Amino acid sequence: MTYQHILVPVDESPISYTAVEQALSLAKLLNCRVTVMCVVAVDPFVGVDFYKVAPAITDYFMQAEENAQKRLADIKQSFIRDEIEVDTKVIRGVSAAEGIIQIADEVSADLIIMGSHGRTGFKKMMLGSVAQAVLTQSPIPVLVVKV
Repeated sequence: MTYQHILVPVDESPISYTAVEQALSLAKLLNCRVTVMCVVAVDPFVGVDFYKVAPAITDYFMQAEENAQKRLADIKQSFIRDEIEVDTKVIRGVSAAEGIIQIADEVSADLIIMGSHGRTGFKKMMLGSVAQAVLTQSPIPVLVVKV
């Protein structure tokens, strides 16, 4: 199978950058497009009225989005240097897994390359696994890069 469009979700973790390197290598090899994305997730308390108006919370989300945009701009340069067609996206207001699936559909990606921290047992149960959720929900192949 050949791929035409790779989606790479990233966050601030080093494993995200390992996934970016894998996507960069594969995109060069297959001469395909890449979309790199970040999710600025919503906190579970978003429905609480005081939460929406709290200046500290608003500042937090504004800073999170600014950091995501900077991260994407830096990553984009790696693909541009190698003459790979690249777009970036930030999605807000959804869970990480939901955002990844949504953007994959929106850009017609045919492969998702993402990192996983490889948590198991209690840590996985308490913290969840975005990679696991994407693996189970995605209608397209997912390549999971682990540390």
